Amino acid sequence: MEAGSDLNKGQKSPGRLVLPTLFLTRFIMGTPGIVSGLLLIEMGASFGTPVGITGQIRTASSILGVVAALVMGALSVRFDHKSLLLTGVVLYIVSSLGCSFSVSFGMLMLFFTLNGVAFSLVSPMSSTLVAEYYPLERRTTAIGWLIAGGSSAYVIGAQVTALIANVGGWQSAFLWFMFPIASLGLLTARFFLPSVERHRTPTDSGKYLDGFKAILSHRSAASCIAGTALRAASFQVVLLYSTSMMRQQFSFSRGTASLFMTISAMCYTVGSIVAGRFVQKMGRKRMTVFATFLAAFFTLVFTLSGDLWLALATNFLSAWFYGTSVSSGQSLNLEQVPSFRGTMMSLNSATASIGAALGAGLGGLIILRYGYGVLGVALGLVGIAAGGIFHFLVSDPTRT
Repeated sequence: MEAGSDLNKGQKSPGRLVLPTLFLTRFIMGTPGIVSGLLLIEMGASFGTPVGITGQIRTASSILGVVAALVMGALSVRFDHKSLLLTGVVLYIVSSLGCSFSVSFGMLMLFFTLNGVAFSLVSPMSSTLVAEYYPLERRTTAIGWLIAGGSSAYVIGAQVTALIANVGGWQSAFLWFMFPIASLGLLTARFFLPSVERHRTPTDSGKYLDGFKAILSHRSAASCIAGTALRAASFQVVLLYSTSMMRQQFSFSRGTASLFMTISAMCYTVGSIVAGRFVQKMGRKRMTVFATFLAAFFTLVFTLSGDLWLALATNFLSAWFYGTSVSSGQSLNLEQVPSFRGTMMSLNSATASIGAALGAGLGGLIILRYGYGVLGVALGLVGIAAGGIFHFLVSDPTRT
């Protein structure tokens, strides 16, 4: 049974537009991945770089995101969470404009890496605001909708991006898809997210290190961070390289590839939403372990399959269980050290960025030297290791 469901008992309803607004901020987070995933070949062709090299824009973005997320551990104590989230949305706007007018690969990498900083602001702050706005029993469902927000960008955006790119090229996708969505998100977050009063003390400046010490000395919390990093690395097979694999190995056209990406994103979205229902029965930890193992297993099978239909089925199943794992996993992480939720979610973002950087960087090198089959085996095993960490080293503080 869950404990502590009365933590926010009596708190006022945050309002009907709060969850849709948080959903939209997460939707914005998915837009850079759509363009880089669907149009990675075209982006590389513009500057004469192969897929494995062009994919390093994601690596650079993730590395910068790690630094930003660590800084967020301090800022989340000293500054209003809503203001930090708004700053992240502004960076998405700047990045979209910079990428759309890039005239060199270096310029593209420079502006694309801003997405890493924006991610490290929006992702942890939106999750932390869920804990401030909603009581314990509603948080898993709210987190599930936040995760669905990011994947819904792929459901809608893959087709829109393909259409825009067909007319104006990959740069137009940044200008006419990512920029308007980010601008709308800034307006809605500014006006529809309530500000939460922060009770600061004269020692607040010292809580930065206190938060890190509390989390890193807590075996379960520290293990959550490690598992999150490994899961994020494994997920790069599906998130970043699966569309290029289908285009190169099965001769998918750009239109077919966009449909493939849309269905994969729909599976991820549904998986993240239904996670809240299953968490009520299985618990946060058991659901995270179960989904992480299955996602990694299907990732491995996907890249080894030489059959089109088996590849499609296992990719979609992998996406489904990754969505479930991320949703239940973030909910599990959020409750590990309640006194330092902002720091914990910033570390969650940092480790996700580390994992994404390792997965994208290592994945690109493996593709260049060995191909997609070895990529799936290597990162699939990494995902299985993540499931092992969640199973053996993590506890669920909300269950007795």
